[in-house]
Amino acid sequence: MNMISQPLTRVYLLRHARSAWAQPGKRDFDRPLDDEGYAEAEIVAEKALDRGYRPARVISSTALRCRQTAEAIRRALDQDLELLFIDELYNAPLDVYLEMIASSTEAESMMFIGHNPTIEEVFEKLAGADTTAAAIPTGYPTAGLAVLERPATSNERHWTLADFLTS
Repeated sequence: MNMISQPLTRVYLLRHARSAWAQPGKRDFDRPLDDEGYAEAEIVAEKALDRGYRPARVISSTALRCRQTAEAIRRALDQDLELLFIDELYNAPLDVYLEMIASSTEAESMMFIGHNPTIEEVFEKLAGADTTAAAIPTGYPTAGLAVLERPATSNERHWTLADFLTS
């Protein structure tokens, strides 16, 4: 059987939910979600479920707050949803995300769970500065979920904003 690979047609960009402040002697990487963050993660996950958003693959930073946000997504959308945790997404530059998007041929849709400012930079690069400014005029909120779609006749630089969810 000859399989034809396809580029992504939908990308979900989820900034981790609100986290606790850094504690003395603790690493930023290990900051957990605070109580409000747990609620934010659950609310945005339920909204995504209600709208039928089901990524084929979820790729998350390994930072604790991102892993906890990813678990909320898995609980709401699909208990069997495979979560892929990648160390490089913690403090990753824009190019890391863009390369993953451009090279993905195994899934039609992919969700990234990461950190600002990079999540906002990816959003702006894919959707454009005007769309970004209109959707998030005060910056990318915690637990903000951008749903971007690529028309079949376009390339990875021409994505449209289909939806933006917040808690």
